[in-house]
Amino acid sequence: MTVAADDGRLPVEGGGTERGHRLIGPLSKTDARPLLDWLLRKHPDTPKSRAKQWILAGRVSIGGVVMRKPHQPVPDPGNTIELRARHATTLDCGSGWQIHPRVSLLYLDPALAIVNKGPGLISVPAADGDLSALSILADFLTGQLKAQDRNVAAKSLPPAYQRLQPLPVHRLDQYTSGVFCMATNPAARHHLIEQLKEHTMKREYVAFVEGRSSAPKGCWRQWLQLSRDELRQHVISEAQARVAGSEVREAITHYEVIAEYPIVGGTRFVTKLRLRLETGRKHQIRVQAANAGLPLIGDRTYNPGVRERTPGSTEFPRQALHAEVLTLEHPDRPGTRLSWVAELPKDLRQLETDLRLGRL
Repeated sequence: MTVAADDGRLPVEGGGTERGHRLIGPLSKTDARPLLDWLLRKHPDTPKSRAKQWILAGRVSIGGVVMRKPHQPVPDPGNTIELRARHATTLDCGSGWQIHPRVSLLYLDPALAIVNKGPGLISVPAADGDLSALSILADFLTGQLKAQDRNVAAKSLPPAYQRLQPLPVHRLDQYTSGVFCMATNPAARHHLIEQLKEHTMKREYVAFVEGRSSAPKGCWRQWLQLSRDELRQHVISEAQARVAGSEVREAITHYEVIAEYPIVGGTRFVTKLRLRLETGRKHQIRVQAANAGLPLIGDRTYNPGVRERTPGSTEFPRQALHAEVLTLEHPDRPGTRLSWVAELPKDLRQLETDLRLGRL
């Protein structure tokens, strides 16, 4: 547990403070006294309740050894008693804290938050008041939203976490599920965005697509141009890209076939792909897969079979795309790379089961 900053109230004459806290009396150096007493002797202007919180938070050490029991008798520590710098350690989220029906918190510390987003929820708000994964996390941190799990809901966040402000770094499409990150301070956001620009943030997806790939693995490299209403990407030629100039972005996606599932009759196939983004353009995987003749199941923008309701197209309520793996360098720990995995959500697990058992 971490604690809020000192409020600056000073001790007053007569052995008290402005908040009415009593200061301890003289201590003998030969006596064993509670740790709390020794700490208050060194910091006499600190309210007793706050000093106790310091100890419980693991901020007090004697001779380099952290002491966590305020009333533990100890001999006079002299100058060996130290108050460590305030810092918020990583929040232990276990296998994930379900803070909303469509948001699971996988990781949280003073630099970044990692969440697993369910389908149908936007990642970051497009306008004030929009419900998004970011706004849900912000409400959870401030205490306006309680976790779904009763065991998690009973836990309280350290005060330092309650002051964190989630900031956007990248995003997932509304109907794409999976893991993505948000920064919790501006410096960390800058560091994470630089990783995106340098292509050092590793993002892997799983997709279920119509058709069969002509190769077991490969790379899609195209130029994408966003429509004027910014609702759809278009693949254009390199010659067209040179003319279009700064409006066009190069998109690079590496793909690998994981499994192929024949549809009843064997005339059609659904392929399960693993995809790794080298760049991160809007709708990148969806438009590149469609351009390769492998449109995502359920994609109402880039799958013509779904858009035109062509008989025989595999029915699914959303694009069958899931952000499975995220790996990045921690903004505050140069050289330390961390990785998170988000398992397929229930709807995609059911789709794969139906494909494997030949129900489609």
